[in-house]
Amino acid sequence: MPNSKQAAKRLRQDDARRIRNKSTRTAMKTAMKKVFSAENKADAESALPMAVKKVDKALKNSVVHKNAAARLKSRLARAVNATA
Repeated sequence: MPNSKQAAKRLRQDDARRIRNKSTRTAMKTAMKKVFSAENKADAESALPMAVKKVDKALKNSVVHKNAAARLKSRLARAVNATA
């Protein structure tokens, strides 16, 4: 339990940020899974723009690091190109 008014506010802010970040991260991962689990190349290509958009949004909100976002987008593109 927080001992000061400042610590109590910090706890409230941290909880709000954690919930917000979790929803952003979950949406990003779900969009990525749609690309990775696509049955054919057309499905993967149609799911790719939404996945890239979600990764970019997570980057903008500082949920993922900029290099991590670049790495994830690269993996998505490679997965689409490798889908036969």
